[in-house]
Amino acid sequence: MTSAERVAVVGTGLIGTSIAMAAARAGDAVRGFDVDADVLSRSAERSGLTPAPTIQRCLSGATLVLVCTPIPSVPALVGEALRLAPDAIVSDVASVKSHVKLEVQRTVEPSSLDRYVGGHPMGGSERSGPDHASASVLDGVVWVLDETAAPGSLERLEAWIERIGARPVRLAVDRHDRLVAMVSHLPQVASTALMGLAADEEAGEPEILLLAAGGFRDLTRLAASNPHLWSDILLANRDAIVRALDLYVERLGGLRDLVAAEDASQVERAFARSKEARLSLAAKPQVKAGVAVLQVPVPDRPGVLAEVTATMSEAGVNIEDLQIVHSPEGGLGTVHLTVAAGAAQDAERALRERWFEPLRLA
Repeated sequence: MTSAERVAVVGTGLIGTSIAMAAARAGDAVRGFDVDADVLSRSAERSGLTPAPTIQRCLSGATLVLVCTPIPSVPALVGEALRLAPDAIVSDVASVKSHVKLEVQRTVEPSSLDRYVGGHPMGGSERSGPDHASASVLDGVVWVLDETAAPGSLERLEAWIERIGARPVRLAVDRHDRLVAMVSHLPQVASTALMGLAADEEAGEPEILLLAAGGFRDLTRLAASNPHLWSDILLANRDAIVRALDLYVERLGGLRDLVAAEDASQVERAFARSKEARLSLAAKPQVKAGVAVLQVPVPDRPGVLAEVTATMSEAGVNIEDLQIVHSPEGGLGTVHLTVAAGAAQDAERALRERWFEPLRLA
């Protein structure tokens, strides 16, 4: 798939609309369908896709179909796409692969299965709906594909994914589900549990959420995600997420015991190990030998982030990661810049010349 494709997107929420935008940007013709006519209309307005009044019209003549609906409806729609678009490769974006693959194999004609490639782009947001979509959601993200799919279909889909700006990675579906349970599904559960705990505590301590600082806001950001969507995901990946939760509870219990025993050296060691791992996570492979994190207080006004990034550009310093924490009182914010350790001094010097006051955290 190196030339323009006729892409059909079934389900035009955040991911479906983002895929449509990335495909259109790459020169593909894109049709879309959604059972919610209002969602489809908003998606078409934002992405430029051609809205189809029926799924049949959406799929007619397609060479590539992406099913971007909630997990329970994916297998049936994959089957429908394979039947109605006989010349198309059909994929989906469900975040749980084993369950979907088994259902597809159970319900689809075996002769069509060589055109099906299960997939999962590892991009998104706690927000939902086409209004928050962007082609940039897919820029550089890992897009997992079922490594056991038919080689010809797999290779063609990989070429298309690269063309729209993402990075295809082959994995076995059971391994995918085990890994995302730890690094995607578990963070959602932890965020939801922490936010729920704080909300319950607010009943007796109404000031508790007024004291919520940047760390709490960062950790509970995912709690704003779509409840129905996440219920479907967790139940579809039940065994893997239960195992991940058991391991997490065990790790929390171990840290709790160290604190209760006042074992300062072991508590510090646990924090140091996690800090080292987090810093390596923030860096690209070529800079994993060392990164630095700069905390930069900034006024909350238009253009200030552009000033920070322009300053780094002028200094020849590449930004490996960037996070923004807004003050709950308004007026101020903090930018966390991750740069290669060897570039930290140049970054600090350049920021100070622009009257910023960076603090090196690591």
